[in-house]
Amino acid sequence: MALGDLMTSRFSQLSLAVSNHVIDGNVSSGGYHEDDVAYADLMSQRRDLDAVSTSSYANAVTSTATVPTTMAYLPQTVVLCELRHAAFEASTPTGPSDSGLVSKWRPKDRMKTGCVALVLCLNISVDPPDVIKISPCARMECWTDPFSMAPQKALETIGKNLRDQYERWQPKARSKVELDPTVDEVKKLCNTCRRYAKSERVLFHYNGHGVPKPTANGEIWLFNKSYTQYIPLPISDLDSWLKTPSIYVFDCSAAGMVVNAFIELLDCGTSNYPGSSRDCVLLAACEAHETLPQSSEFPADVFTSCLTTPIKMALRWFCTRSLLHESLDSSLIDKIPGRQNDRKTLLGELNWIFTAVTDTIAWNVLPHDLFRRLFRQDLLVASLFRNFLLAERIMRSANCSPISYPMLPPTHQHHMWDAWDMAAEICLSQLPSLVEDPNAEFQPSSFFTEQLIAFEVWLDHGSEHKKPPEQLPIVLQVLLSQCHRFRALVLLGRFLDMGPWAVDLALSVGIFPYVLKLLQTTTPELRQILVFIWTKILALDKSCQVDLVKDGGHVYFIRFLNSAEAYPEQRAMAAFVLAVIVDGHRRGQEACIEAGLIQVCLKQLHGFTQNEAQTEPLLLQWLCLCLGKLWEDFTEAQTIGLQADVPGICAPLLSEPQPEVRASAVYALATLLDVGFDSFRDGIGGDEECDDVEKNRAEMIIIKSLLNVVSDGSPLVRAEVAVALAHFAFGHKQHLKSIAAAYWKPQPNSLLNSLPSLANLKGTGSGNIVSSQIGPLTAMVRNGRVSTSSPLATAGIMHGSPLSDDSSQLSDSGILNDGVSNGEVNHSRPKPLDNAMYSQCVLAMFTLARDPSPRVASLGRLVLSIIGIEQVTKSVKPAGNSAWPSDPANSSSTPSISGLARSSSWLDINGGHMPLTFRTPPVSPPRQNYLAGIRRVCSLDFRPHLMNSPDSGLADPLLGSTSGSERSLLPQSTIYNFSCGHFSKSLLTASDDSEELLAKREEQERFALEHIAKCQHSSVSKLNNNSQIASWDTKFETGTRTALLQPFSPIVIAADETERIRVWNYEEATLLNGFDNHDFPEKGISKLCLLNELDDSLLLVASSDGNIRIWKDYTLRGKQKHVTSFSSIQGHKPGVRSLNAVVDWQQQSGYLYASGEISSIMLWDLDKEQLVNSIPSSSDCSVSALASSQVHAGQFAAGFVDGSVRLYDIRTPDMLVRTTRPHTQQVARVVGIGFQPGLDQGKIVSASQAGDIQFLDIRSQRDTDLTIDAHRGSLTALAVHRHAPIIASGSAKQLIKVFSLKGEQLGTIRYQHTFMAQKIGSVSCLTFHPYQVLLAAGAADACVSIYADDNSHTR
Repeated sequence: MALGDLMTSRFSQLSLAVSNHVIDGNVSSGGYHEDDVAYADLMSQRRDLDAVSTSSYANAVTSTATVPTTMAYLPQTVVLCELRHAAFEASTPTGPSDSGLVSKWRPKDRMKTGCVALVLCLNISVDPPDVIKISPCARMECWTDPFSMAPQKALETIGKNLRDQYERWQPKARSKVELDPTVDEVKKLCNTCRRYAKSERVLFHYNGHGVPKPTANGEIWLFNKSYTQYIPLPISDLDSWLKTPSIYVFDCSAAGMVVNAFIELLDCGTSNYPGSSRDCVLLAACEAHETLPQSSEFPADVFTSCLTTPIKMALRWFCTRSLLHESLDSSLIDKIPGRQNDRKTLLGELNWIFTAVTDTIAWNVLPHDLFRRLFRQDLLVASLFRNFLLAERIMRSANCSPISYPMLPPTHQHHMWDAWDMAAEICLSQLPSLVEDPNAEFQPSSFFTEQLIAFEVWLDHGSEHKKPPEQLPIVLQVLLSQCHRFRALVLLGRFLDMGPWAVDLALSVGIFPYVLKLLQTTTPELRQILVFIWTKILALDKSCQVDLVKDGGHVYFIRFLNSAEAYPEQRAMAAFVLAVIVDGHRRGQEACIEAGLIQVCLKQLHGFTQNEAQTEPLLLQWLCLCLGKLWEDFTEAQTIGLQADVPGICAPLLSEPQPEVRASAVYALATLLDVGFDSFRDGIGGDEECDDVEKNRAEMIIIKSLLNVVSDGSPLVRAEVAVALAHFAFGHKQHLKSIAAAYWKPQPNSLLNSLPSLANLKGTGSGNIVSSQIGPLTAMVRNGRVSTSSPLATAGIMHGSPLSDDSSQLSDSGILNDGVSNGEVNHSRPKPLDNAMYSQCVLAMFTLARDPSPRVASLGRLVLSIIGIEQVTKSVKPAGNSAWPSDPANSSSTPSISGLARSSSWLDINGGHMPLTFRTPPVSPPRQNYLAGIRRVCSLDFRPHLMNSPDSGLADPLLGSTSGSERSLLPQSTIYNFSCGHFSKSLLTASDDSEELLAKREEQERFALEHIAKCQHSSVSKLNNNSQIASWDTKFETGTRTALLQPFSPIVIAADETERIRVWNYEEATLLNGFDNHDFPEKGISKLCLLNELDDSLLLVASSDGNIRIWKDYTLRGKQKHVTSFSSIQGHKPGVRSLNAVVDWQQQSGYLYASGEISSIMLWDLDKEQLVNSIPSSSDCSVSALASSQVHAGQFAAGFVDGSVRLYDIRTPDMLVRTTRPHTQQVARVVGIGFQPGLDQGKIVSASQAGDIQFLDIRSQRDTDLTIDAHRGSLTALAVHRHAPIIASGSAKQLIKVFSLKGEQLGTIRYQHTFMAQKIGSVSCLTFHPYQVLLAAGAADACVSIYADDNSHTR
């Protein structure tokens, strides 16, 4: 299977999960995991259910009988388990590395040998005194018999042959030969070579077959002028002439003496150049005590022959040991046809296999850093060392051990030599016929095919923890051959996909120059796999960007990105590669702009925004990131982008379903905002007006777009908005400071008058709406993410406020003019943007500073500090009886400083995390009546002249004096680095833990189905005081506010009003964990829900202000992790102080429903982390209870403060199915609401504060089917079991009553004044176990009790 197909099939599972939520009638299936694939068969049952669930309410009675219950009760949706949820709050994943560990694969300096000095001391016909020769004796030198011609001619022939042999390995090196020289001649030779080679390596080859062995001191012998004496040359002198870098080859007996002396010289530090590091390599023919082999089967210079003519030497040696030795004449070896560098010939093939075998042996035996130094840094050194491995093998067979410095481990018995022998034998067997008939066709060896099969077998079974694949260097060699190349690349791609460790191994073995060279090929079938391989390399090591640009490789990827036939996932990889190429690399940015990358990216983005079809999100994400990186800090590119209307093209992406795409679009737009910095580079003040009106217009569009997502559901997106606003604030800080300062201007009367008049404001087109009162200014922020196409913009968010009145819509720019025109804020030059926009930006900054995500909030505070507002450090104690500004007791003196998003003024920051201040000396004492926790300490009319100076009179706690260092302190975007993590993971295989997850899921499904059946079919017996199985004193000072029972373990989770969460095992009676939901001073809990309860469940904690925070690992002490958070309620009614949020979670659809003191019900899709709808509640009253159906996706019921109940179904066009007023006896708020167990649609239980419980069937015409008067005037809680026919209600009179669905009372649990009896305070919360008849009750006195019916008891 070609990798293209393999990738297509695998990628379809791997790309970002695109949820197919529906509003049109198909039950949503949410975002699938890899582990959800196994549920395909279950899904088919699910589709039957879908058909039923869309039928009309009237005939639903008949059809529900056929529904397969299992699927209705076991939702397949899994949310919030993407990479971003694991990593966002904890840390920022790093992008491709550009230093450190990974760059070690790169040879420090590529080096070449520039000069070769050959010294031959043969003195032919005169044997040295210390050698006794045998007969017959080895005589050949450089494949020449010195006795076959006159001695002088023989010496010259041998010298010429040796020079030719070396030139084959390094043709460009200058070679000089000295024949039987004196010491002076050698000195002159060495000095000349070093002078010529400069800093390159010099090779010094010494053949000492005609002189005595080296001395114990490591001196080699030369001659005097008249050849009457041997003259010693100390190795230290030689070293001082040749200097470094150098390589020495000593072919003489006892050559080890020289090596030992050399090592001593290095150890003593008597080096002639103490400053430089030594780079000397030595190869010696034998150990210090050994003499060279004299057997006539070898040449006399067997060591030199192995090093310089390895194939000839290897085959001659092998022939005598092979089965072929009788049939094969060794003289034929000299006639092997072909050229060594032509792989299609016999000689070329042998040379290629030999290189692969020796490379592989070295790679598998040597430490990697030594391998890189000897085999990858210098071509000649690499060849000599490969051939040295052969010398060791051949000479050890003659009891002689060649040695080297650095020393190598023994390799002569490595099993790869067997593979070489076999390949050699197969090739040699063809030799006679090829020599006879020059036209005979040569059959290539199966060596490479077999090695690729071995590599593939390793890929099927290997892993990081097993021994690395031996064949990696062979795969490298195979890339040279066209016939094996595609397969080798596919296997290499599979290997690189195993993880960064595999990429590092492949780079260490030397893959880089090969795959770089392949970018010059035009073969279409290689394109996909090459893009994949480069994706993997650049995900590990960014430094390759330089090589790619130098070689013009970027053009290859731009062409691929622009090709229509490539799959979107593969084009996303090309966009990733290009993003890395331009990341912080000016030459790369310039090269890509020249090659038209901006136009290619924009053409594709434009196509997507015009085309309604679903696009691969990964491609959208990387097109945006690539563009962002392309014009980051690069004015020329930004100008091209603005001319091409990038703001218009990218803005629609801010409403894409995938948070990563939205965050990347924010990043692309935000990097365009950097135009604010250009003037800094020119040394002009940051607020110098841009000459270009177009730029201002574009900046305005960009800021408007970004303000729309300031309250996005994903912290990933909001963090990018915060970073963008920080850059914007830095470029426009004087104007923003003026605006902020104007808001803080002290007036003698009330807070409201101290703000500039807001009478002139028109709702901008983005759906941000502000009325003539100040309260709704917050709508602008909370509701800032909504665009005109969103239901929110048309749904009448602010019912009952002046917003709906046309008279409040006035000019865009009038917002602050009259309040700011009295001298201190006026500038001598016009503002780049209008005041309204600056005001919205300041509001957005406050929203971000109070964000429920800790990381986003800290970014928000940083942004505020840029405009001169900073946190005053104060210890804040939320508990106890201190009066908070939001307390009614305190509100008379402090007009509602309770929270940015929900009070009559947007500057009540104190109720949020932080009291704020301007850091400048106080001029007048702050007035307590209008700012409790915020200190405004500088009146701007006190220093009006400062407004036009470079500093506006407001302090810059974040920023120093120089713009360069200021800039470096700005927060940096993280979406690019975060997104790179996707490509470091395996893209072709599912993760190993998916089977484990699947097994766990199946086991939990089995448990659930078994217990659902028991709940449905066993009659519930009495629940009363005797049913208590556990009681837990939570030690909450304010009593238990809400509780939750875990489905598959005996765990109860409880929370109090101060949002302290505690987790308790009720079987073992042990506290498992306790933690605070957040550190803000303003507290209040609304609800706890479990997400993904059939998988690894997450804990959703909803605060009363509508903020949602989601935790994982919440049962492990101190190990709980923040998964995500967002504000679920936006655009509340003016004048409302507390939101009293109510929420419910529906696993079937992946939707979270949220409402409160607002006129609509917000519908959040947690898979998209996006507000997908805002459903008008069709009532002037606010929602007091919400319940979603756990079997019918998209269906939910709401109870209101006036006692009315409404059923909604988001799959119907009107959303609202029915309104009813069941609680008629007395108008009281609905305290609890829930769907009755079973698959019936529209059967609801509703309980009002007056004490009556109503059973409703929306399909019948009557308002109520059954009424129970449970508690007179004091009902506080209602719980409806998900599957058993049982409900429970609690009252403030310390009483719990349990009823069946027919209305009969099954028991009462009351507060008893007996010594041992359990204690119930005013009942604050009731909750049933989802699959067992277990009831948990929380009370105002911090006690949580758990009751079980008799059946559960006995079970």
